Amino acid sequence: MAISAFDLFSIGIGPSSSHTVGPMRAAAMFVDEVENVLDLKSITRLEVDLYGSLAATGRGHGTLGAVLLGLEGNTPESVDPAYARTRVETIDTEHRLQFGSSADLVFGTADIGMHPLTIKDRHTNTVRFAVHTDPAAADHTRGQLAAATPAHEAVFYSIGGGFVEREDQSTAVGSTTPVPLPFRTGAELLAICEREHLNISDVMWRNETATRDAEQVRAGLLEIWQVMAASIHNGFTATGHLPGALRVTRRAPEFYTRLVRREQVVDHADSMDWLNVAAMAVNEENAAGGRIVTAPTNGAAGIVPAVLFWALRYLPGLDNPQAKDAAVVKYLLTAAAIAVLYKERASISGAEVGCQGEVGSACSMAAGALAELLGATPAQVENAAEIGIEHNLGLTCDPIGGLVQIPCIERNAVAAVKAVNAAKMALHGDGTHRVSLDQAIETMRQTGMDMLSKYKETSTGGLAVNVPEC
Repeated sequence: MAISAFDLFSIGIGPSSSHTVGPMRAAAMFVDEVENVLDLKSITRLEVDLYGSLAATGRGHGTLGAVLLGLEGNTPESVDPAYARTRVETIDTEHRLQFGSSADLVFGTADIGMHPLTIKDRHTNTVRFAVHTDPAAADHTRGQLAAATPAHEAVFYSIGGGFVEREDQSTAVGSTTPVPLPFRTGAELLAICEREHLNISDVMWRNETATRDAEQVRAGLLEIWQVMAASIHNGFTATGHLPGALRVTRRAPEFYTRLVRREQVVDHADSMDWLNVAAMAVNEENAAGGRIVTAPTNGAAGIVPAVLFWALRYLPGLDNPQAKDAAVVKYLLTAAAIAVLYKERASISGAEVGCQGEVGSACSMAAGALAELLGATPAQVENAAEIGIEHNLGLTCDPIGGLVQIPCIERNAVAAVKAVNAAKMALHGDGTHRVSLDQAIETMRQTGMDMLSKYKETSTGGLAVNVPEC
């Protein structure tokens, strides 16, 4: 499988790629399956069951609403965030669901089965769907339905970053079309760069343009940045509290206002302040269920755009639209190439390896991508990416109340600063370093396997149990 930048950077809504985007996609996929084998109007009963981390933190992560939206045929790429919020409220108020937009069923979030202690072997983020066509099934309890054979059922796994796999299928990540410069490890990527005399972004460009028109690739990457930039600016202006019992106040708008006022008095504000506020703005938008880009997950979505926002604002030579667009394309391609290594060799799922797989991988991606914009060699880019992940190893995923708010929002800002620092440190060397990126990624994978489940997006350990929700 060849993983594309467009697999890794997908446009969707918050608050979680694995718990919101993935389940919505899975539900929409199930609807498509059912439409191919059944008359939707013959359906009398629907079953949905969430297992493992999807059940443990699903309420705070928006999983239940995402499933309802997907079952009505919505997709993360196209659904309007405002419509999503109001539609879920309407479904629950009326207790009616339009399955595939045509079958009117009695269903709401209260009908979704929650099984947080049942962990499936393949992945902890598991969702099961089933439909019945027996007229009597409409009046059956869940216990009675357990003995009945569904007309159609399917199990899906949300494996992180919005990627979804079906139980009876192998990985659904990437394309089967061969690419000219395939790689699965950092060592392979560096060898290609040396052999072909290419930068890392050039390798990714060659692979992307093997399956898409060059202008299509360029336009698609610029569109991704436009959505990223919009999420930053929306976060600068949206005020109030984030959803959920924590009543977390959105801080980015006040932070942004202070920075603007400061720049009216002095030449410029501290550049790190702009980096912090951009990352916080994206993740507050994500926590509010707004439109964002998965990069490579929603919980870590603020890091890659914040560092690019900072670079376009402060790096020399980017003072015209053409130069900025070229920088955006180079940055996103480099970040995607690094993300491929994590997806191929480890995991980007907080439910599988903890937050080191989300914030850690995003920090690594941003560090390497910024290094390339700064003129780094491929070896220096690999060094920057390694520094970015090495100093996030062991990072747990312990969201309070199952909400992607504390510690997630501040954690993105801190990791964005780490990424800039990692890139600068790498530029001071010649690319030679003791720990390779491959070794650091393998360490992250092993650490994740050893990590107790209570520290992997279950809200049963760490801050989630030591800080009261309200």
